[in-house]
Amino acid sequence: MLADLEELVVCESFSADLAAVARSADVVAAQGARYLGAEPERIVVAGVTHLKWTFGTPRVLLLGHHDTVWPMGSLTTHPWSVTDGIVRGPGVFDMKAGLVMVFHALASLPSLDGICVLVTGDEEVGSDASRALIEEVARECAATFVLEASADGGALKTGRKGTSQYELVAHGKAAHSGLEPEKGVNAAIEAAHLTLALDAVTAGINAGESEGWRTTVTPTVVTAGSTSNTVPATAAVTVDVRVPTLAAQEKTDTALRALKATLPGARVEVRGGPNRPPLEETASAGLFATARELARTLGLGELASTAVGGASDGNFTAGVGCPTLDGLGAVGGGAHADHEHVIAAELVPRTRLLAALVRHVVDAEAAR
Repeated sequence: MLADLEELVVCESFSADLAAVARSADVVAAQGARYLGAEPERIVVAGVTHLKWTFGTPRVLLLGHHDTVWPMGSLTTHPWSVTDGIVRGPGVFDMKAGLVMVFHALASLPSLDGICVLVTGDEEVGSDASRALIEEVARECAATFVLEASADGGALKTGRKGTSQYELVAHGKAAHSGLEPEKGVNAAIEAAHLTLALDAVTAGINAGESEGWRTTVTPTVVTAGSTSNTVPATAAVTVDVRVPTLAAQEKTDTALRALKATLPGARVEVRGGPNRPPLEETASAGLFATARELARTLGLGELASTAVGGASDGNFTAGVGCPTLDGLGAVGGGAHADHEHVIAAELVPRTRLLAALVRHVVDAEAAR
C-alpha cells in the first residue's frame, strides 16, 4: 500500500493545472486497473479528468478525488517520506491514501458486482465539473462511502455543514473625491454597512439553536473603488456561509437576499447562493451504526464519529437522498497544511473496515 501511495503522491495534481490533473488520472487509472481488473471510463468535463469504474448495476458508490490543493513543485519542499511510521507528501492525507484504500479493499472482495468507483478531479475547487456526475450515480445507489480522510483520532464524519457563497455588490455613484465628493454615493461605505449587517443576519438565523453546531455567515474578501481620488461607484463583500441543515441554508438565502441599501441613492445586488447542501447526520446514522458494529467484529475497537464544518462531495450524495458515510479514508492530520501526514499503521485496519462495509451493503442489496 505504501508503494502504491508513493506512486500517486509523486504525480502532482494541483487542481488548477488541468494537464497535471490529466496526468494524475492516468496514474490513478493504471493503479486501479491493476487491482480491479478493468480500465475505468475517462470522463472529461470542462477540461477536468474524472475516472469511473462500474461493475454491474451500481448499488454502492465509493467516492474520492485525485486533485490536491498543493501547487506544482510542492514535492521539492514537501517530499515523499516514510519516517517512524508517518507518511508525508503533498496530498497524502487529502486524499490519495483514500484512493489506495479503495483499490486494496475492493481487490479483497470475491465480487465487484454492484459497485461503482468514482474518482473526480475538481473536488478541491468546488466540484463544478463533477457535481452532475456525482449526483447521477448517487441517485441510483443505496449507499455512498466517501474516502476523504478521517477526523481527529480517526473519527468518521457523520455530518458536514452545507456551503453557500455570496457576493454582496454595493452600487453607488462616482464623483471626484476632492472637488465634489458630496455628489457621489460611496459604495465603500455602503459595503461597510452590509458587512456590519451580517452580524444581525447570523443572530436571526441562529435564534433558538443550540450552541456549537450553528450557522456561520462570514465576510471574507472586501473590495472597493478604482482610484484613490474617486468616490467608489462599486464595492463588493464576499460572504462564506456554513449551515448545519437545509432549513438553515434556505433561511440564510432568504435573509441575505432581503438586505437593503442604507445610503440614499445606493443599491444592493446579491450574487451567488447555495453550493453544497448539508450532509445531515440522519443521512449517516444507519451506515455508521453498521460500521461501528463491523469495527468491533474486526477487533478494531470502538469507532468514533463527529460532525465537521468543512464540506465534501459527500454533501452532494446526501443531498440527493443517498445514505452517506464520510471520512473513511486515512487516519492522520494536517490536510492542506505543512504537517499533512498519514499514520501508516492505520492503513490496513481501515481498509479492512472499508471492505467489510462494502460487502455488507452489497450483500444486503442482493438479498432484497
